[in-house]
Amino acid sequence: MGCREGREFRYKQVIVAREDLGMSPGKLAAQVAHGSLGAAEAARKKHKEWFDAWIKEGGKKVVVRASGEPELMELQAKAKELKLPCELVKDSGLTELLPGTSTVLAVGPAPSELVDKVTGELLLW
Repeated sequence: MGCREGREFRYKQVIVAREDLGMSPGKLAAQVAHGSLGAAEAARKKHKEWFDAWIKEGGKKVVVRASGEPELMELQAKAKELKLPCELVKDSGLTELLPGTSTVLAVGPAPSELVDKVTGELLLW
């Protein structure tokens, strides 16, 4: 796959990861993957047209930062208010974190302008 510079994506998924937990790169990658898959499955079930269009465009994903759990919960509430597919990941506690620790929130796939209403102000990871 070549460079997609300048290409406009109408659909995307944004995964918000907590920066306060100090997760190792591998742990962060696993949590982001869990969130991405969960939210994509939610979109496939409830917003199939968004899911299909997102896949057709290449499945754009962006990972951004949240300062901590309160911010993650606020973002989840916004996503639900807008009826966007989302997935809050809670760790099982087998490695680095305590069981039940909220680690990431995935929002979308959905139209980019709707996802931006939830995550548009957050910094890239």
